[in-house]
Amino acid sequence: MIKNLTLVAFIATLFTGCFTDPGPEVWTAWIYPDKTNTKRSMEIGQFPSIEECRAGSKDKLLSLKLETRGDYKCGLRCGYNEGLKTLICEKTAK
Repeated sequence: MIKNLTLVAFIATLFTGCFTDPGPEVWTAWIYPDKTNTKRSMEIGQFPSIEECRAGSKDKLLSLKLETRGDYKCGLRCGYNEGLKTLICEKTAK
């Protein structure tokens, strides 16, 4: 009986984790003024979709006249990791 209850509790926990809502889709955008130097970047804001993040990044590069020299990156649901002292994102895309 205890084995069955343990198994049911384990399965319930497993499925609860699979169906948890991760929250709103928030994309953070960074531009790189020099695409050969990714250590130098500037965060330009957050966007509700990858498409808007890409468009915002390209617009910012264009406004700074860096469209040929610069680059950008978008990160999904990013947060600062105190232990690593860096920003960690669930996913990054261009």
